[in-house]
Amino acid sequence: MIDNPPILTIHRGWKRPDPALVAQFRGAQTSHLADAMQGRGAVDWRIKPLDPANAVFCGPALTAYAYPADIAAMFGALAEAEPGDVILCACDAFTGTAVIGDLAAGMMKNKGVAAFVTDGLARDRAGIVAAGMPLFAMGIQPNSPALNGPGVVGAPVVLGGVQACPGDIVVGDADGVVIVPAARAVEVLASLTRVRAAEAVMEQKVRDGLTMSDGGRRAVESAVIIGG
Repeated sequence: MIDNPPILTIHRGWKRPDPALVAQFRGAQTSHLADAMQGRGAVDWRIKPLDPANAVFCGPALTAYAYPADIAAMFGALAEAEPGDVILCACDAFTGTAVIGDLAAGMMKNKGVAAFVTDGLARDRAGIVAAGMPLFAMGIQPNSPALNGPGVVGAPVVLGGVQACPGDIVVGDADGVVIVPAARAVEVLASLTRVRAAEAVMEQKVRDGLTMSDGGRRAVESAVIIGG
């Protein structure tokens, strides 16, 4: 590039969603949310909670983009975070170093951050688990990053194959993380209500002995049979 970018760029002026709207997503099952968005919205399957017993969260997205092997953006997001925020730290799935450790996770917990999600790696698993904040990453890597930049906070990112904007609604559980675009939140909520109702009906049918869904039966009945 012709000129080096600044060590850290912070975008402000974006709006967090109404807390009452966010609250309606609290407790939603990630698979139900994905169904409510035409089977999409979940980040890469490899991004999983370091502590599956402490994986449930919901909150507005605070986005960050960290250049490989650097954590300026991570600390920028920490500085900008408000209680309840979910920090989404994209780093192009870089796996040479960690992008967060137990001390930074503890600082985020102290500030009231609801969760931290990255398509990179973390380190100090025991300390992160002890800190008590839900943290999702691609895995564990002891190598340490630098703090030289560049990094960006508060701009759209792509994390785990899903585009995320600041102010989107992020929901996580032991299965993974789903990002709900803020512009679609009301629509997704309406669809989520229908998904939950349909799931409840099917769950009861399975408990009552159901062995095949209607859709599955139609697929089997339409099959081309070859041989005896």
